[in-house]
Amino acid sequence: MSSFDDSSSTPSAAATTGESSREDHSASIGSSNDDGPVGMEVVGRSGGDPATNDTQAMKLKDEGNEQLLKGHYLEAIGLYSDALEYSPTNAVILSNRAQAYIKVENYGLAMADATAALDSDPKYAKAYYRRGSAQYALGHLKDAKKDFRKVCQLQPKSKDARAKLQACEKAIREEAFLKAIESEMTAPLSDTYDPNAILLNASSYDGPNPLMSDGPTEDMELEASLFQPGKLPREFVLASMEYFRNQKLIHKRYVARLLLTCKTMFESMNSLMEIDIPTEPPEHDPTASPRVTVCGDTHGQFYDVLNIFDMNGYPSSKNPYHFNGDFVDRGSFSVEVILTYLLWKIHDPTCIYLTRGNHETKNMNKIYGFEGEVKAKYDDKIFELFLEVFGHLPLAAVIGEKVFVTHGGLPTDETVMLDDIRKIKRGCEPPETGLMSDLLWSDPQPFPGRSPSKRGVGYAFGPDITQKFLERNGLSLLVRSHEVKEEGYLVEHGGKTITVFSAPNYCDTMGNKGAFIHFDKSLEPKFTQYTSVPHPDVKPMAYSAGMGGLFGL
Repeated sequence: MSSFDDSSSTPSAAATTGESSREDHSASIGSSNDDGPVGMEVVGRSGGDPATNDTQAMKLKDEGNEQLLKGHYLEAIGLYSDALEYSPTNAVILSNRAQAYIKVENYGLAMADATAALDSDPKYAKAYYRRGSAQYALGHLKDAKKDFRKVCQLQPKSKDARAKLQACEKAIREEAFLKAIESEMTAPLSDTYDPNAILLNASSYDGPNPLMSDGPTEDMELEASLFQPGKLPREFVLASMEYFRNQKLIHKRYVARLLLTCKTMFESMNSLMEIDIPTEPPEHDPTASPRVTVCGDTHGQFYDVLNIFDMNGYPSSKNPYHFNGDFVDRGSFSVEVILTYLLWKIHDPTCIYLTRGNHETKNMNKIYGFEGEVKAKYDDKIFELFLEVFGHLPLAAVIGEKVFVTHGGLPTDETVMLDDIRKIKRGCEPPETGLMSDLLWSDPQPFPGRSPSKRGVGYAFGPDITQKFLERNGLSLLVRSHEVKEEGYLVEHGGKTITVFSAPNYCDTMGNKGAFIHFDKSLEPKFTQYTSVPHPDVKPMAYSAGMGGLFGL
């Protein structure tokens, strides 16, 4: 999910992930910061006068609230943390920081703060609410239900709390239903789904078709043959991108064929890809060195993706891209982003490489908008096919035999070799622990060793962990994504770890730059930074179907 980050694991060192909307200072439990009294005895920063400490704590809390209102979540976290130095057991400040942590997907830290708030004030409804929100985001539905039910008991007139409890109960029922029918199913949807049965009315569809003719063909065999790896015309891909730019969608039948082919193709691949540096320069810039371009999270920011291609050329075998996960969610043009990547992949499998991120998962898609977007733009069957494709995406790559690329971070098991990653079984949702989870969720930390993750999933790894992994596997560099960086990238661990993030002004609020990396035969990273470009007036999380309300959106 991408997580938001500024390179700090607490207010001064935590990588964090941002949320798209601004904090609402209404009376809603889920969305407001509490300006209530301290109401407890505390020991201040220096053991000084309690009244003076309380005054300073409240001043810093108010400043934190202002930053949260502006969408400056990292600054808010820092101010709340400063306030807690003066009033370390203040339930209000702890709960407000929990809200800020939720905004940046640091769910583990949010749960810890909310729990600490409840230790100070067991009847503080907002702390239950925020802990429940963090639990929900991690898929801990039964624990979330307990917290939301407690909120309803403490504030029985809160419509917001009742709505969240009902949403949680509905999710539990849906999960139980899906488990029941999955046990009865013998085959995935892709085994029985027939695109030929999807009618395409030429009089109502004016979009591109793979034959690039005046109208769609009625020859289903011919049409299907074009949606095979290496067969899809480049002209169709470019025309589809232009159609997306104009806020139109290619036909559902083409999407279905695309997804079925991609699922089969990814299923046949190893979990670890090997990517070679091209021997020839990109067609659009023959004076450039042959290179691979690595991009981080793009999170449904389609118009920024178009800008990347405008700056760096379209994908081709001579200009290959590696997009390192989190293609979807948050941004409200996620369908256009992932379809663009998959169209290029089928056009030429060597022109673009895709690794799975933690947002290419069912639970994240439900909360952060992709599920709602697909169902609004297509239907539930297409969403199910997307999930099958996501489940089979590779998890990592090695570029030029030396640069290891994965979305999140490194394994907790210090004996893991590349061959272990290559053999990871896919076609499933990621478990909460284990090698797949580590690759999708973990983050670097500046100090040695490993620590529990601020996110509640995965863990944080230090420079010593990175060095040992690279040496053990004959590698020179780790490239990962997963966290917003103010400059679009950050070099850590003595130059051995790079985070790259390619969604500028993330969620229309963060003000960060985007970046991508070129690797030529020297394998020395060369960075390109850029700012965001305008997009149609569709807000981030527009398709979250109310789930964003769990986080005060």
